[in-house]
Amino acid sequence: MNFVEELTWRGMVHTMMPGTEELLAKEQVTAYLGIDPTADSLHIGHLCGVMMLRHFQRCGHKPLALVGGATGMIGDPSGKSQERNLLTEETLRHNVACIKKQLAKFLDFDSDAPNKAELVNNYDWMKDFTFLDFAREVGKHITVNYMMAKDSVQKRLNGEARDGLSFTEFTYQLLQGYDFLHLNETKGCKLQLGGSDQWGNITTGTELIRRTNGNEAYALVCPLITKADGGKFGKTESGNIWLDPRYTSPYKFYQFWLNVSDEDAARYIKIFTSLSKEEVEALTAEHAEAPHLRVLQKRLAKEVTVMVHSEEDYNAAVEASGILFGNATSDALKKLDEDTLLAVFEGVPQFEISKDALAEGVKAVDLFVDNAAVFASKGEMRKLVQGGGVSLNKEKLNAFDQVITTADLLDEKYLLVQRGKKNYYLVIAK
Repeated sequence: MNFVEELTWRGMVHTMMPGTEELLAKEQVTAYLGIDPTADSLHIGHLCGVMMLRHFQRCGHKPLALVGGATGMIGDPSGKSQERNLLTEETLRHNVACIKKQLAKFLDFDSDAPNKAELVNNYDWMKDFTFLDFAREVGKHITVNYMMAKDSVQKRLNGEARDGLSFTEFTYQLLQGYDFLHLNETKGCKLQLGGSDQWGNITTGTELIRRTNGNEAYALVCPLITKADGGKFGKTESGNIWLDPRYTSPYKFYQFWLNVSDEDAARYIKIFTSLSKEEVEALTAEHAEAPHLRVLQKRLAKEVTVMVHSEEDYNAAVEASGILFGNATSDALKKLDEDTLLAVFEGVPQFEISKDALAEGVKAVDLFVDNAAVFASKGEMRKLVQGGGVSLNKEKLNAFDQVITTADLLDEKYLLVQRGKKNYYLVIAK
């Protein structure tokens, strides 16, 4: 497979330095991509870069994933309007360990293949580098004029940011440039990959290598992923979509991909899956025939959820989706763990009742009118139950005065009441 061709049809090439394609055609190349360990999980904003490394390895080349233990202590000014919080060494070490575990789902770190992936941490080579040594060995090769010309610096200096640019952040491009130089000299790394906002930092690295040891060095960056409507990709009202199930449940993760627009699905399926060009073209054609079936979204959601989580998590997410939107049974509902149950019914009206009251048993009509105002009146509830329009925990309520006890609770805590087809209410017993 040809890496540049592969990335090009996927819409993942923004800019590359002349000579990059020739280098990749001529030898097995080592390339690196930097990841900031500002949290102990990656989010889907990191996924495009990680997929670049994945495709790179699939094309027979050697990927290095660099976690910026040192640069993460400073924070990259690119695309940021303010300086970020500095992390402690202990936090960084924890974050790096968690990120490696996530990357292992995308990259082969453990085989005997000559192009197996490696994880490197720039803290290892920066921690004993004194400021004086850095100024002598690195600073003298790059002029301030060269550094000032970068877009990321210009934007901050021209008043687009409230606080200007600290010296710490100004040196960031030199630190990143030195990473490239160090990996070039110790690992034979000739290519740096990244997002288009990194172009300035990456070319500082190629320039530093050229001026220091005269070696070949190249750059290739992907476009920044956006939504078709111009909105920011990967952000929802509740924040980032994380790869760690502690922060974003597999159900919510699956739902995010399932709910993207047709236009976005057609782009994302190329960027965030390893499906071949033929498969993607076939799916796109099938989708065009019957867009309402959402073939692209379903396949995209499946591929990404299985890759990031697992086949079981994907199946559970599909089943959970069926509870809200399909004809799922009470058995499927009972199988949900509490986190998924709450994620599925996030946003539906909730009522709290006393668990003690249930212990003795309460008539449904009293419980859902007096204790939790699911129905406006007892008459309304009686009429709906007689018409077969009320379900409790996905089972039709046969009598409006049926006795409800703690035995009916899901996870010993919840009752799910359904009025008609689409109105759900979650009653929480405390």
